[in-house]
Amino acid sequence: MDAKHRHTAISTAGLLIALGIIYGDIGTSPLYVMKAIVPKEIDPRLVYGGISCVLWTLTLQTTVKYVLLTLNADNNGEGGIFSLFALVRRRAFWLTIPAIVGGAALLADGVITPPISVSSAIEGLETVYPHIPTVPIVIAIIMGLFLLQSFGTQIVGKAFGPIMFVWFTMLAVLGGSWIAKHPEILKAANPYYAYELLVMYPGGFWLLGAVFLCTTGAEALYSDLGHCGKGNIRISWMFVKTCLLLNYFGQGAWLLAHQGEQLSGRNPFYELMPPWFLLIGIGIATIAAIIASQALITGSFTLVAEAIRLNMWPKVKLNYPTDVKGQLYVPSMNRLLLLGCIGVVLYFKRSEHMEAAYGLAITLTMLMTTLLLTMWLRSKRVPMAVVVLFALVYGVIEGAFLIANLIKFPHGGWVSLAIGLALMSVMYTWLRAFYIKRRLTEFVKIEPYMDALKELSDDDSVPKYSTHLVFMTSAERPSEIESKIIYSIFQKRPKRADIYWFVHVDTTDEPYTMEYKVVELAPDDAFRITFRLGFRVEQRINLYFRKVVEDLVRNKEVDITSRYESLSKQHVTGDFRFVVLEKFLSVENEFPLMEKLVMQAYFYIKQFIASEDKYFGLDTSSVKVEKVPLVITPVRDVALKRVM
Repeated sequence: MDAKHRHTAISTAGLLIALGIIYGDIGTSPLYVMKAIVPKEIDPRLVYGGISCVLWTLTLQTTVKYVLLTLNADNNGEGGIFSLFALVRRRAFWLTIPAIVGGAALLADGVITPPISVSSAIEGLETVYPHIPTVPIVIAIIMGLFLLQSFGTQIVGKAFGPIMFVWFTMLAVLGGSWIAKHPEILKAANPYYAYELLVMYPGGFWLLGAVFLCTTGAEALYSDLGHCGKGNIRISWMFVKTCLLLNYFGQGAWLLAHQGEQLSGRNPFYELMPPWFLLIGIGIATIAAIIASQALITGSFTLVAEAIRLNMWPKVKLNYPTDVKGQLYVPSMNRLLLLGCIGVVLYFKRSEHMEAAYGLAITLTMLMTTLLLTMWLRSKRVPMAVVVLFALVYGVIEGAFLIANLIKFPHGGWVSLAIGLALMSVMYTWLRAFYIKRRLTEFVKIEPYMDALKELSDDDSVPKYSTHLVFMTSAERPSEIESKIIYSIFQKRPKRADIYWFVHVDTTDEPYTMEYKVVELAPDDAFRITFRLGFRVEQRINLYFRKVVEDLVRNKEVDITSRYESLSKQHVTGDFRFVVLEKFLSVENEFPLMEKLVMQAYFYIKQFIASEDKYFGLDTSSVKVEKVPLVITPVRDVALKRVM
């Protein structure tokens, strides 16, 4: 089956997987949306208008924009804002800005998702045990969830689909039972009620910030495209949307039955449940909230891994705890998210306070996706009128959501924006530093050094450094090499080896490319290997290099037997040693101000991160990390005078 059909194929297993890993965030929104829309007195206009806004937001924003349109912008079956950026980045350099803003905002708002979902579920216990302390329980659940990440989620993941099926069925049954009692709530399907709330109700427009909470998971839905395929997402969304709407309308029916009353801390979601079912319902809601959090954490790991390969994030250590394709664990991001989530719980304490902060950053992500998607539609030669209509409609809708969400800034929205700005700063610094280093790295033709390399290899007066010496090179042209590598081989400490290998890793815009090319620079003396790896492929260079060498030996293109006489007789394989050049900021520099700030920030952050050999998956016992100075502009005219 080809890639295109594999990613659109529909199966029962695929539908269950989609339920389990895609709809966690959007699926748990009924826990807090209506509580945020109707904060105090229950007003029928507020109820009808709020339900109508939710219905049309889920239809226009989630169904039309994401499920019908955005899922078509797949990068070889993969989705998400960085996959979309990889599709369009060649069209204009400035498109890195929406990619950075969108990616950072998605990670930032994600810090609030686990706390708000778990808190909303656990606070349901207060209906049975009014004085129960919820904050310690929420923190304990979140800590347990993050500690489990290092073991992988393969076993737990298999149970997600059936559990979420039970959750959505429960939503539909609870909502449907109340709609049957108060069918007049179905009038809210008329968009006039949404218009009336936003235009005529006092302060109604600002309620869009609360309405927006019903669609915050739409961006995650696109990010998880590669796990399930668009066919499974589209079919399962019909079931999910039906269940969500039945529950929202059911909550509206309960609110109508109690119009004129004060909500007084009651959550309409839990009020739908008969007393005998309450503890069971809270248990199911808590599990659904944990699944929602798990999906967010997994998505954050994937986002960081993609950012690394697009040169937008430090090369931190990535672990692959299971054999499941695409499943990874980023220890540093796991720690940051854990601390962030605990901080959010301790700062806000209650889910209603988190509602006041949630959603502001994610609107920025959605606007950035709209911008990138507009460029993608242009690249597909879609008629200009359609492209302009799409940009205008969603620019207005998401612009309205952003303006309405700005009211959340003083109430805690600044928290997610502050986190987002910090992440944007790191991404911008890393990308800018990458281009500065690339511009200033001096490359030389490798051909003139081949004779000297052969002579060094045969020079018995120089102690042998290794049988096989492997350099990681950033030179994109096979005919070139960094001058620093030449300096390392011949001058820093002459490195005599029998065979020299130069390895270059090229990250492609396709997600799962795995190709290599070998160029023989000097017969039986020097080789260059270029790996072309997709931006979602694990960087296990040690393993891949060994595989390439085995292929070359099998084809009799190279002899890797040890050249030491005693070992050669025993046919022992020669030793391999990797050299990674790590740049540091030389004191001999004069900077333009902006580049000075960027490079100082870059090297400041870099000191807290492990060296690149960990990222490349090199065997640490055979790696030499060499520090080389990065000279931006040498200081000119040194005023130094000789005295007698």
